Amino acid sequence: MKISTVREFRDNATGYLRSKDPILVTRRGRLAGVFFPRPEASLPIEFKRELFAALSSEIARQLRTRGVKKDQILADFESWRKSKRGMGEHKATERKMREGEKSKRETRRRR
Repeated sequence: MKISTVREFRDNATGYLRSKDPILVTRRGRLAGVFFPRPEASLPIEFKRELFAALSSEIARQLRTRGVKKDQILADFESWRKSKRGMGEHKATERKMREGEKSKRETRRRR
């Protein structure tokens, strides 16, 4: 097992990602994380479930710490969705206008 600082890991990430050895990543002499290379393309379902549970509980903890409520998150997401949907409509309108202009040019050429 190798030991690397965060900076070393960042600077040598490409080489470390090809490594077959686990790497302990430290920050100021304390453990910051562990990197386990994964040769297979997909992760086992048990690992995915464990990872999901760990990430979910950490996100929930951070939201509680910051006092963010579920309604705020849902409202923010809905606002984001509407803005994305609006952008899509805008692009569709632009596309229709370009197609109309193209059609007019082709009609003029035929005359």
